[in-house]
Amino acid sequence: MHSGSNLAYVVSMIRYSVDDQNVARLVLDRPEAKNALSIEMRDEIVARIREVRADTNVRALLITGVGDAFCAGMDLRASTVSKAGADGFDPRATSEALRVGVQAFIRELWELDKPTVAAVNGTAVGPGAHLALACDFVLVTEQSKFVWSFAKWGLVVDAGGAYLLPRLVGLPKAKAMVMLGEGVKGNEAVDLGLAYKYVASQQELADASSELATKLASGPTRSLGLSKQLLNATFESDLASSLEREGQSQAMATISPEMAEGMAAFAEKRTPNFRNP
Repeated sequence: MHSGSNLAYVVSMIRYSVDDQNVARLVLDRPEAKNALSIEMRDEIVARIREVRADTNVRALLITGVGDAFCAGMDLRASTVSKAGADGFDPRATSEALRVGVQAFIRELWELDKPTVAAVNGTAVGPGAHLALACDFVLVTEQSKFVWSFAKWGLVVDAGGAYLLPRLVGLPKAKAMVMLGEGVKGNEAVDLGLAYKYVASQQELADASSELATKLASGPTRSLGLSKQLLNATFESDLASSLEREGQSQAMATISPEMAEGMAAFAEKRTPNFRNP
């Protein structure tokens, strides 16, 4: 993935671990830069989400940050847009950087067939906000703030924002966020539909997000993943297509060991053990 001192550099800013409850934790650890993403960090996030998908020991993913920011978006010093206007600048480099970078981690999260949780511990800007919003469950606290600064820089909304925001808050509010730079703070994120749950303190955020990720990891990962894919596809599906895909997904679920365990536990009046069906 990476080599030499570069590996140590990236690992120090992206911490990844899997606990004994089958929860993978991806922690952005660059607090001195508000967890702004370097190219190496961006690529490491993509790689780690793909690792979550491939690792059968992982049943849920939790993403959070260190310090007073969740993620301040891309570090513009490392972005191709910082070279705009320079001699020899190729605009295609920008679209390609988006495709392999922030668009890639949004796509990987959205399509991941395992549940995901974002604990937004502070400010989340642009692509950093969308990193959280591409997760299934977003938890916020009083210190959480979502910010969109694309218009301030003369940039177009990216990192899947034009896809995610209207689906979460509706088109008029999404336009205000992107075009007017209207931010969202704390419990307002829950009221608007950006977040699932508000808690009062950072400690409660850590505890609640960990508890939720553990609960999800104890569930039937296969059927949760299939339900997630059905729900995520709903705005692009008509009723007939949705029902057809629903039937196919339910058929796939019926041959999973988790379904057999769930049915057996129901018959035996006990709690199902989906981790070891």
